[in-house]
Amino acid sequence: MSATPHRPVHLAVYDTYADWETGHTTAHLTQRGYEVRTVAGDADRPVTTMGGVRVLPDLALADLRPEDSSLLILTGAALWDTGDDLAPFAEKAREFLAAGVPVAAICGATAGLARAGLLDDRPHTSGASFYLAGQPGYGGAERYVEADAVTAGDLITAGPTEPVAFAREVFARLGVYKPDVLDAWYRLFHDSDASAFPVLMAAAEAGDA
Repeated sequence: MSATPHRPVHLAVYDTYADWETGHTTAHLTQRGYEVRTVAGDADRPVTTMGGVRVLPDLALADLRPEDSSLLILTGAALWDTGDDLAPFAEKAREFLAAGVPVAAICGATAGLARAGLLDDRPHTSGASFYLAGQPGYGGAERYVEADAVTAGDLITAGPTEPVAFAREVFARLGVYKPDVLDAWYRLFHDSDASAFPVLMAAAEAGDA
């Protein structure tokens, strides 16, 4: 584990948050020395995930500052598709990107960023191109990339079926693993490639995984 202190990673949580989309990301960031803090619209009210798990947030969205964070993670949620309740999270993403602090958005969160115009000038992906094409205000169709996950500077995007690729891009952007270790990590967790296991074991013994 790295001995260098990191600013926390902030995980946005809200009702109907899609539990499965960030498990790899947050678990392995924690193992590599990052503190994961949850942020919600109201820090005093628990939220309930899509899987029925209740989460009491660590802090309110209004109190989150880019300079205090290494990364903002926005997950999918039914609420992204049923109204503007989560629009403040897209605006916080705008604030992070303007400050040069990375944002990672997966699944429905990409739609929220699309509606906010944050995908218009950056390569990006999502669950499907037509999903974003139906979002009001979206002007980034020419920059849509058919890929598991896409990193464009400080913005990472992925579709709902690619939590491992999403994690890979986050780890690469933050420099969590050396390239060969990251490749092995992805091959093990995405492809079930047993030949990657010895690489990770050796890296763990060396303190690099």
